[in-house]
Amino acid sequence: MRCEVLLYDGFDELDALAPWEVFEGVARERDDLDAALVTLDGEGRVRASHGTIITPHRALSEQVDVLVVPGGGWGERSRAGAWTEYERGVVPAAIRKRHEGGALVASVCTGAMLLAAAGLLEGRPAITHHSAIADLEATGAKIIHARVVDDGDVVTAGGVTSGLDLALHLVERHFGASVALAAERELEYERRGTVWSPARV
Repeated sequence: MRCEVLLYDGFDELDALAPWEVFEGVARERDDLDAALVTLDGEGRVRASHGTIITPHRALSEQVDVLVVPGGGWGERSRAGAWTEYERGVVPAAIRKRHEGGALVASVCTGAMLLAAAGLLEGRPAITHHSAIADLEATGAKIIHARVVDDGDVVTAGGVTSGLDLALHLVERHFGASVALAAERELEYERRGTVWSPARV
């Protein structure tokens, strides 16, 4: 399984690195999971919202099984971040293309706004950071007040630290509860909040 976390200038560090660390830790123990930090072109360095500079592992793959999209800078309408990428449209187009190719697309925090810009959330249950809920609802998404909202091929999570819960949920979904529990133990983190899915309603 190929799992990629999509970086862009202004992304929030914890939105991206927390899920990546979960997946990378599991990948160390398995031959059937590949986890990477990617950008659209795979070149150069990316500056995150708090100033961290990261060199991606590679370019976003044409075929990916799980694509995680972080947020960052939405509330401040930062010159670099989710707001800028929402307006520019290049990242949303890439997200849509991978989804159409069969990828499960997941977002953390205001990364959900980029999924909305990709046309993936209209009429569907979703969640984002509390500061952007009105914006997300205005795109036609059905707001579900849960830590993680699993709607099958699209999974969204609330703000910042919920990326850990998102990633652990996806690990359990794809590899089973025992693998997810082992990942929790390694991180010394216990999942919190509600995971919503249509099957649980």
